[in-house]
Amino acid sequence: MTAKTRLEKGSPAKSGVRAVRLRTSGATVKRLPNGAFLVRPEEALCPYPKVLTDRLRHWSEAAPARIAIAQRGMDDQWCSLTYEQVWSSMESIAQALLDRGLSPERPVAILSENDLEHFLLTYAGQHVGIPVAPISPPYSLLSKDFSRLRHTLGTLTPGMIFVSDGRRYAQAIETVVDERIEVVARTAPPDRPRASSFAELLQTTPTAEVDAAHERIDPEGVAKFLFTSGSTGVPKAVINTHRMLASNQQMIAQIFGFLEEDPPVILDWLPWSHTFGGNHDVGIALYNGGTFYIDDGKPGPGWIERTVRNLREISTTIFFNVPKGYEDLLPFLRADRELRETFFRRLGLMFYAGAGLSQPVWDAYRQLALETCGERILMVTGLGSTETGPMAIATTWETDRAGTIGIPVPGVTLKLVPRDGKLEARVRGPNVTPGYWREPELTHRAFDREGFYSFGDAVRFVDPQDVNKGLLFDGRLNEDFKLANGTWVSVGPLRSKFVGHFAPLVRDLVIAGLDRDFLVAIIFADPDACRPLAPELGERAPLGDVVTHPAVRARFEALLKSFAQPATGSSNRIVRAILAEEPPSLDAGEITDKGSFNQRAVLERRAALVDELYALVPPPRVLTVPHR
Repeated sequence: MTAKTRLEKGSPAKSGVRAVRLRTSGATVKRLPNGAFLVRPEEALCPYPKVLTDRLRHWSEAAPARIAIAQRGMDDQWCSLTYEQVWSSMESIAQALLDRGLSPERPVAILSENDLEHFLLTYAGQHVGIPVAPISPPYSLLSKDFSRLRHTLGTLTPGMIFVSDGRRYAQAIETVVDERIEVVARTAPPDRPRASSFAELLQTTPTAEVDAAHERIDPEGVAKFLFTSGSTGVPKAVINTHRMLASNQQMIAQIFGFLEEDPPVILDWLPWSHTFGGNHDVGIALYNGGTFYIDDGKPGPGWIERTVRNLREISTTIFFNVPKGYEDLLPFLRADRELRETFFRRLGLMFYAGAGLSQPVWDAYRQLALETCGERILMVTGLGSTETGPMAIATTWETDRAGTIGIPVPGVTLKLVPRDGKLEARVRGPNVTPGYWREPELTHRAFDREGFYSFGDAVRFVDPQDVNKGLLFDGRLNEDFKLANGTWVSVGPLRSKFVGHFAPLVRDLVIAGLDRDFLVAIIFADPDACRPLAPELGERAPLGDVVTHPAVRARFEALLKSFAQPATGSSNRIVRAILAEEPPSLDAGEITDKGSFNQRAVLERRAALVDELYALVPPPRVLTVPHR
């Protein structure tokens, strides 16, 4: 069976799924003599442009008055740019960058959040072969020692730095940025020898050199640098080539065919310093002539309400978020029929990435869509990384369970290599990075002898007899370990199951047990979700007060016991846990700015908590379940 035959068997009317055009071809699988598998898509990758900005040029001519991008202004109204305005502004900025002699060796570093200037600067640079590097704003605004900002700028050696507001970024600039580097600000340029306003870039008159520079671009040249989140170490500058970005958008257009039929409308908060938001989501709007609304909200109290306000005004055709975003949005959708109707009215697809989505949340969205518009709307995911553009594997059909990551997209070959009882996922294709900037040894280690990039992730077949039922994520290989009895612990799936069982009370957890007799966990609670268990503490009670409250502890202990009850052995039974009273530290590398936990860093920094968990007589704050 292939994905094609399955889709053709059930029409949208019979299946109850909203009809949108999606990929209808499947994949083939070949077993190699060494036990590895090669999985190839049946559909070939269609031609794609040399540079992503060729699509901007196309839409500036084909639909000049269509809104390309919009953002709320100081008056809280939407401030928008048409494709014609974007193209004109981009040419002026491109000339200004050329005038400054910038290059891959001296790129543009963008320290700021998502905004119109960030968008224009990114594509102006790409259009003339001058890379930009969006740096995660928390490195400048939340960090106390600026160590990660110092590392990223040291790796890049930028020739220009852009910030939205010179005042907000003043401390980071004064502490880290050399005075010889030009700093461009939208507002309040800093008082330093080389400082400019963004308006000066826009006022530059473009010359024939803009087109000449564009023609000189090599598709294998650097389009942008994206830093990995650092969840497994120091952030690395991933080279994103023009071929990577353009080919990946063509891959997405082929699997989500409805994007080509009706220009997509997207409302999105995901940070452009990461590949999901900055490559995948923005790229989809640009490539397909759609409209991208910058969401000034995000998951979390005080922020999700902004997203809700925006969703009341904007009916999206495709919606992207991380699991936490879907969880936080769910209560608002349940409580407000009008919001639900606006949300589902034009929606063709929901997509999540960044972490596993719990089955209850998955089921809730399916049911809400059915109740609101009489049909279910597909919610899918995939597997990708900063190094793959990001899309490499994706689901394009309805499944019965959250977490099915699908099959390779057109143009990508997947190799599954046996390792420690699992299948390691490796990919090759035009969307894969050539490596890490100025890190030859790291680049060498990331690829095997046949040029396949290794995610470091394990996957498994939903059905070993039918590859077209898709693959399932099976954990990160560098997180797995053995207990003292020699049993392997698959950390990723166990952690995902734990978070789902405790939802919405837990943000994440770190599991320990290497060479030990049983598993323990350090739990990072979600204080906002826990506070209703102890309302007398108030809405602003600190994490330490929340997790030590008797009612909260009692709830966690009960859930820990119920989680352990169906466990089949020591490899999936957590015997003891402790609620962390201190939030994870960005500066210490325990957590990335997008919320991913570095398991190793947490265990090293909080070794004293691990000692408490394994004490012969554990202290009172350790939650326990009876030994079997």
